[in-house]
Amino acid sequence: MASASNAAGTSASAREYHANPTWKSKKEAQQVDYPSPEAFQSVMKRIERLPGLVSPNEIDRLRSQLASVAEGNAFLLQTGDCAELFDYCNPEQIQAKLKLSLLMSLILLWGARKPVVRIGRIAGQYAKPRSKPTEIITKIDAATGVASQHEIMSFRGDNINAFSAEPASGRIPDPERLLQAYFHSAATLNHIRSELASGLADLHAPRQWSFQHVQSRALQAEFESVVDSLTDALDFMKTIGADPSAFSSSSVLNSVDYFISHEGLSLAYEEALTRLIRKSTSVSPNPTRNAASSDSADDDLNGDVLERYDLSAHTIWLGDRTRQLDGAHVDFFASIRNPVGVKVGPSMKPEELIQILDILNPDIPIPKATSSARASEWSTPSAAAPEVVYGKEKGRVMVIIRLGAAKVASHLPPLLEAIAASNHKDSIILLCDPMHGNTQTSPYPPASSDPNAQPLKTRSFGDIISEILSFLEIISADFPTLHLGGVHLELTGDKDVTECFGGSMRLDPKHLERGYKSHCDPRLNFEQSLDVAFLLSHYFRNQRLGNKRHAPAKTEDEIKKQQAIIASGSGDELLAELICGITNRAQMS
Repeated sequence: MASASNAAGTSASAREYHANPTWKSKKEAQQVDYPSPEAFQSVMKRIERLPGLVSPNEIDRLRSQLASVAEGNAFLLQTGDCAELFDYCNPEQIQAKLKLSLLMSLILLWGARKPVVRIGRIAGQYAKPRSKPTEIITKIDAATGVASQHEIMSFRGDNINAFSAEPASGRIPDPERLLQAYFHSAATLNHIRSELASGLADLHAPRQWSFQHVQSRALQAEFESVVDSLTDALDFMKTIGADPSAFSSSSVLNSVDYFISHEGLSLAYEEALTRLIRKSTSVSPNPTRNAASSDSADDDLNGDVLERYDLSAHTIWLGDRTRQLDGAHVDFFASIRNPVGVKVGPSMKPEELIQILDILNPDIPIPKATSSARASEWSTPSAAAPEVVYGKEKGRVMVIIRLGAAKVASHLPPLLEAIAASNHKDSIILLCDPMHGNTQTSPYPPASSDPNAQPLKTRSFGDIISEILSFLEIISADFPTLHLGGVHLELTGDKDVTECFGGSMRLDPKHLERGYKSHCDPRLNFEQSLDVAFLLSHYFRNQRLGNKRHAPAKTEDEIKKQQAIIASGSGDELLAELICGITNRAQMS
């Protein structure tokens, strides 16, 4: 078997790697220093004995669905919090995020006429990478009123330390929090599964959902129009006897797959939940498998193969701060069977991206007779193994591009050129992350009297949709062999959150403090999230029907108009024009 350590050029079986993971000998970015290494190791051993949070079969099902995304036959919607808190593990917030994801996928399904693969940033997204290990806070002496400066540990996420700086000892990394993260993830995932099993995902359910809280009458009417269209189609199917839900309690109309994900920051935690799983296949699509060796220690007489599955989540991603080619994170990610993501920011060089893709998705054996089939579905009887060729596993890697609206035009084309010229062009999934590159500081000072209160981080909705539209325009105009596979969004299902300004609700940046709840980065609220879903849905619908009436502007005057609207910061006029054909701002109220 070719090792996970492709960058180092070594080779080892999955069994050997599992017994002695080579990532442990490499530099681990964003590593946490625990006061007691013994206590940390004790917690890791306890986690090793716990059941996995997800199953290998679920991971394989996601791999199959992501292969469809890579082929352009499905769309990926990855959504959730910037960083979860343990407090978010309650029925109301879990259901709100799940319901919003289902609503968005319903809207996308209506416009694109493609299956939507849903992945949540949930049930494990507790870690928070930081640029600095410590921060300076100001303390006011209650007796004297004298202010003094103190250096404390930065908040690294609920699975590492506490958000509150009082007492300062709460910021000391505590390994018991990793155990708490496991159980909060398990409880969150259990509630998600129970909600889906109870009919929350039933396509008939939108008839009972109310949208009276949506302030924009245009947006409310648009969603009701989508629901009416779906209802009419479902009624027709029922009339002609084509509705499987009429005969079965389980059908594509009343159940969906929902997968969980998080950034793979704590490698010790990920390793503790990684298991060796025996898979029966004669030609393994494992990217760490060396097909040239027929006597691998991981093969038995029946052609079974051992694979490493990270059961902490269905998929995890590499952050922009942990993607070093010779680092521990890339080494670990290459060793697991899960599909993986890679965040790509402005600092990523095209050649570096291809090198990472080569490590994470090297050439693998493909049965020659089915070389055009999805790699994740290859399986042949061991008695008649076909001649093999080599290729990439489709959907193995999600390239999550986060550049910012101001840098898309200059930075995206070189990245896409490198991908289009590589042998990864047919296997990777291109995701647009319009959030992380568009963070800015609010010009309005915080109203709080807290001496440590910082200006609020926010994002302009105009920048967010500008990045999405620019991404689509560049691919459509210059890269016909590539396509947008999905979007990666930070959002919340809470309806009273005010962290990003603009959108159909026309949130003013001076009003951000009304409902600013994030301890990390700003998120789209319920209405703003639906705005994005409708924009994409209508884009794909017009593309599918060949209708250019609401397509992104192409003439010089239209481009100038679009840029002026985006520069205004709100983006609601542009949204209305693209989605509803409304050009009068008053009609959005």
